Amino acid sequence: MEPLVLLNALATRLLFALHSLVGVWRVTEVKKEPRFWLLALLHLPLVLETALTLKRRRGRGYPGFSPAIFFYLISIVPSLWLLELHHETQAKDFVNNLSTVCEKVWTLGLHQTFLLMLIIGRWLLPIGGGITRDQLSQLLLMFVGTAADILEFTSETLEEHDVRNNPVLVYAILAIWTWSMLQFPLDLAVQHFVCPSSVAAKGFISLFLCQYSADLWNIGISLFIQDGPFLIVRLILMTYFGVINQMLVFFAAKNFLVVMLQLYRLIVLVLDVQASLRKQPQSLKGEESFPSQPRESRLSPSTRDSETTEAATIPLEDFPGTAECC
Repeated sequence: MEPLVLLNALATRLLFALHSLVGVWRVTEVKKEPRFWLLALLHLPLVLETALTLKRRRGRGYPGFSPAIFFYLISIVPSLWLLELHHETQAKDFVNNLSTVCEKVWTLGLHQTFLLMLIIGRWLLPIGGGITRDQLSQLLLMFVGTAADILEFTSETLEEHDVRNNPVLVYAILAIWTWSMLQFPLDLAVQHFVCPSSVAAKGFISLFLCQYSADLWNIGISLFIQDGPFLIVRLILMTYFGVINQMLVFFAAKNFLVVMLQLYRLIVLVLDVQASLRKQPQSLKGEESFPSQPRESRLSPSTRDSETTEAATIPLEDFPGTAECC
């Protein structure tokens, strides 16, 4: 089993490196400058992480966080930034030819395969001690929906002509897109921890954070990393810049519903913890009103009868003094 774990760990990281090298190659092709091959130096953290993981952890992952995926993001995201900014420059110059179309197809293909590699790579990577197979399956299902929304966000917003002609908007959209990618190395949204009984005595905050840690991570990721920022960008595009189309309105409404549902979920969790804290003093008062009884009174009648019968059937022993008197 251990050789298979090592093979999966090494093969997955090789796939990450090869895919990011394709991105570096595309940058050198569209820029026509060999110096962009220096982007390959961004693979050094991934190579170092691979060596340390294979040697110290025998290929096993880390609890709560995946360094391999994080360093994969570091190696490929700059290439995608340069490709998108190159298209923005072409849009300013009104360059419309076959090579431009092919470059857009290549960039879109890199975006699509990038998200697929994140999901498949997370599936193939050996799991660590902090996550189970069941939790991993839940995480992968979450990633599938997340990847679809992220891909739609970049393709739908950056394809707008008004957006391409505004460098500030392009940088802002790419920054939000990069920020949304930081959720993929995290496993905390599906990890449930067992709370000790002493946590309830520490107060509301301690019990709330311990009992619903996974739900809070899920809500936080949705509000602050994905749906919340996506909603803000789409609302700014529609209200301030006047960019309105059917898909933009639909996904803005979708992000708004997700944000509202996550806030509703947060309120439900808060009320649940408050209700559990109110029940604890009542249970303690109930125990004080019925103090513990002696052991004999807690025995059932049949148990007491059996003990009395056993005591009655015990034979009397002859004492030496009695025998001599007789």
